[in-house]
Amino acid sequence: MNAKPLTDQLSVRDQVEPGEIAGLKAEGFRAIIVNRPDGEGPGQPSFAEIEQAAKAAGMEARYIPAVIGQITEADVAAFSAAMEELPKPVAAFCKSGLRSTTLWALSEAGKRPVPDILQRARSAGYDLSGIAERLAKG
Repeated sequence: MNAKPLTDQLSVRDQVEPGEIAGLKAEGFRAIIVNRPDGEGPGQPSFAEIEQAAKAAGMEARYIPAVIGQITEADVAAFSAAMEELPKPVAAFCKSGLRSTTLWALSEAGKRPVPDILQRARSAGYDLSGIAERLAKG
């Protein structure tokens, strides 16, 4: 699996296939957040398929679809609520992991120093310097 940790409670990754969910459970993940809208790409599994596989593995799944380049405050609030409510650790995914990382970063704005947020994202392979100003507004 290619989950990249942002914190001890959250890792991000690219598209999860239903057949990979038991492996995520075996790695210790207890919940999944799906940030990729259904139908975004050909051959992409639906949230219903992911949720069914998660339930079969004894995990929780949450659907918080976010559109690339159009992440709203409502998306951020939903992600933040999911991180409060879901059992940890959580694996969040989208097409590449960037949206999930961005949602996490924006949900941490005002709680964590911006340089720490940017460094954690960078360590996972994501450059969030383009939203540094938005993060600073917290």
